[in-house]
Amino acid sequence: MSISRFRRLCAPAMGLAMLAAVMAAPGSAWSQENADIPRSHMALAQQAIELSGASAGFDDILPLVAEQTKGLFIRSNPALTSEIEDVTDTVALEFARKRADLDINIQGIWARRFSEAELGEIITFYQSPVGSKLAALSPEMLALSVGAAKQWSDELSVTLVTRVREEMQKRGHQL
Repeated sequence: MSISRFRRLCAPAMGLAMLAAVMAAPGSAWSQENADIPRSHMALAQQAIELSGASAGFDDILPLVAEQTKGLFIRSNPALTSEIEDVTDTVALEFARKRADLDINIQGIWARRFSEAELGEIITFYQSPVGSKLAALSPEMLALSVGAAKQWSDELSVTLVTRVREEMQKRGHQL
């Protein structure tokens, strides 16, 4: 099953799970982790998260882990490929309900760091043309920034090793 097809299959379960979590009974992620945060504050946090695209890539976690799990078991017994795929998909769909726990935890992270008024300002910003553009470009900018940091780190590492080796050689040590 492709990741996009898997995501489509998980979407209804994740939506229902999110609704159930928001209407949480005692013992849920909501009441355990975020009992001290008013629901209105959590709702603003969720709106800010959605508008900013801050959790956009998180929907891919379960399908990717499911694909990795399939690969792990298929490598050990290729003759069971079809059955392994079916079982993994079935089990992974059971875990789709837990996706709401991640959303609620992320809402709590935002709600603890921003007041309701600040979240309102964040929402207003992301509803503006420049805010919408930032949200749309953030994944690309993050990927490019990580790439630039990796390149800089690699170059720095080579230069630092070379310089330390030179300096140690000046002190009579061969490294």
